[in-house]
Amino acid sequence: MKLKFANRMSYIKASEIREILKVTEQEDVISFAGGLPAPELFPIDEINQMTQIVLKEAGTKALQYTTTEGYSPLREWIAKRMNERLGTSFDKDNILITHGSQQGLDLSGKVFLDDGDIVLCESPTYLAAISAFKSYGCNFVEIPTDEEGMNMTVLEDVLSNTPKVKLIYVIPTFQNPTGKTWSLERRKKLAELSARYDIPVIEDNPYGELRFEGESLPSIKSFDKVGNILCAGSFSKIFCPGFRIGWIAGDKDIIRKYVLVKQGTDLQCNTIAQMTIAEYLKRYDIDKHIGKIVEVYSKRRDITMECIEHYFPDNIRYTYPQGGLFTWIELPEEISAREILKKCIERKIAFVPGGSFYPVEHKENTLRLNYSNMPEERIIKGLQIIGEVLQAHISPSE
Repeated sequence: MKLKFANRMSYIKASEIREILKVTEQEDVISFAGGLPAPELFPIDEINQMTQIVLKEAGTKALQYTTTEGYSPLREWIAKRMNERLGTSFDKDNILITHGSQQGLDLSGKVFLDDGDIVLCESPTYLAAISAFKSYGCNFVEIPTDEEGMNMTVLEDVLSNTPKVKLIYVIPTFQNPTGKTWSLERRKKLAELSARYDIPVIEDNPYGELRFEGESLPSIKSFDKVGNILCAGSFSKIFCPGFRIGWIAGDKDIIRKYVLVKQGTDLQCNTIAQMTIAEYLKRYDIDKHIGKIVEVYSKRRDITMECIEHYFPDNIRYTYPQGGLFTWIELPEEISAREILKKCIERKIAFVPGGSFYPVEHKENTLRLNYSNMPEERIIKGLQIIGEVLQAHISPSE
């Protein structure tokens, strides 16, 4: 073909996770790859009931177009929930309903990024965020992280010495892919630097409700004194991902700009899905449902940690997440996780190599493991096999 495509198509690559998930569609594959919730925890009966109620009581409204901003009762619930849990001060007009938090990231690129602009992010960071922002022609600067989150000294140095920084993207709670959680001091400092350098921050928080242990922390947004920080959230991990309902929250003037670009993308999100979720939230205890999720995932996290400790070589490093869906493995520098994956796939085991989570550095001796999706007996079997493959490739002296 001789068609002339937009320049942005050269920036867009197939998602490594999506490609691996094609392999995991085989029922005999044990997958630690995607960030998939446990399907047995979806409230199917309740959703069925709520859908019937919505159609019976407000069917013409549920099947009609609605506003771009989203269904008002749902936006009101989100604002109240964030205020109670994260220390924000929102009302419904601070909230835009999106197709998952992923659309919020894509719209952020439309609102803020031009060709050649720079996005600052954690190293490593969420793979799909890299894809979303990269399509707008930006470049990335990775900021190193430790157990307390992004290194603020390095961040401040980059902000003071780097032109064209346009956006900072972070996942401060149970980060994807590492599972790490930022300290309170780092959260306060990022809000301070955002205000001083007048750089917007996207605070992504799809996993924050899934805490197994430790103290819940306020959002970075709660320390925002100038309105620079936006929050992305989702029902995918606390309810079900198939509805594709998330949100972006922030200063009302900024949200209005998001509304304008969303109108040119899809007009609105699914009306009946929004109304069904709102009806569920009105009639059922979402905290009780989240409690069931936390109980299951916490047990699976514990089993994962025990298996890593027992089956993996001693000279690997791994994170111990206090919540969320992931742990992060660092192998000796000479070992490629992609080569390990090839051997594991041969034995019907899948995970995601870590290189693609780095927009610049591509550290190939890393990998991400998801523990939320597989039942406990398959977690044990799968991690035992990964351990055997690693033991065959990593000598104790490495």
